[in-house]
Amino acid sequence: MQTWRKNILEQHLVEALIVFELVVSVIFLIISYITGNLYFRGVGIGLVIAWITSVIAYLLKRTIVKQ
Repeated sequence: MQTWRKNILEQHLVEALIVFELVVSVIFLIISYITGNLYFRGVGIGLVIAWITSVIAYLLKRTIVKQ
């Protein structure tokens, strides 16, 4: 495994997963607008809600750990 990938997985896994979740939600929303499919729009909106929840939990955890 390349060193930059290993560094991301070992030290920045949570941040990488949060960014990945955002990217996947944007992809689903774009597909839903292109195709007009409500299923993809629902999945995209659900992923956006999950992404917001993940970011809030991550920020609260960082704030608590710093104190």
